[in-house]
Amino acid sequence: MGILNITPDSFSDGGKFLNTKQAIQHALKMEQDGADIIDIGGESTRPGATPVTLEEELRRVLPVIKVLVKKLAIPISIDTIKAEVAQKTVDLGVSIVNDTSGLSNPKIISVVSQSSAGVVIMHAQGTPQTMQKNPQYKNIIKEVYHFFECRIKQAIDCGISKTRIVVDPGIGFGKTVDHNLTLINRLSDFLPLGVPILLGPSRKSFISKVLSDTKNISNAIHQGTAIAVSTAIMNGARIVRVHDVESIKITLQMTEAILKMKI
Repeated sequence: MGILNITPDSFSDGGKFLNTKQAIQHALKMEQDGADIIDIGGESTRPGATPVTLEEELRRVLPVIKVLVKKLAIPISIDTIKAEVAQKTVDLGVSIVNDTSGLSNPKIISVVSQSSAGVVIMHAQGTPQTMQKNPQYKNIIKEVYHFFECRIKQAIDCGISKTRIVVDPGIGFGKTVDHNLTLINRLSDFLPLGVPILLGPSRKSFISKVLSDTKNISNAIHQGTAIAVSTAIMNGARIVRVHDVESIKITLQMTEAILKMKI
């Protein structure tokens, strides 16, 4: 899943693709580089991010999606917590609703249930404005697992088939460094949920914190992302959300070649 942030304030690439033409070109390049899905977002969810209005989010994403649904041969995902954004983009041909609020809004459930779109249910503790202010869990694996169990049941009860559901533990969304490392290490604990697992470790701050004494921190973050992705795949992830599609595709190919030897 290649990331396309059409925002001025995303933590890693804010402002790079705010221009519609540049955003379209980047999406097409990610497809050429081997992306299987393009995930488009018009509102930053980085820690401390300021919410944007419905009108502004639509202004950012709609012109790009209108072009890409015709040009891309791969599915498009919309990264949003707003039901209105989900509805308008699904109507245009978006295939997946990536809900970072984890289906906390019943209106988003309704949008998905009345369409054929898939849905990503992400776990977060708090909101972007509060989530990194001393996040705490008694047992993060059990608590996140229980969250997913409840939300999957809720989705199914509302008419969303289990085959359309993906879960995302929400790396960096209300988690400390140790919480993030634990989730990646024990990702296989979520396999009994019976739905695909998505992980988004790309360029997240836990990587730079672990590797803080490295001289070339930019290179370290890239390598740390690749290692987190590889470990996640080995532990059961089936989708990884990343910025650097071309290089991470190589990481995935090598990881999958090694995993085939288990057969």
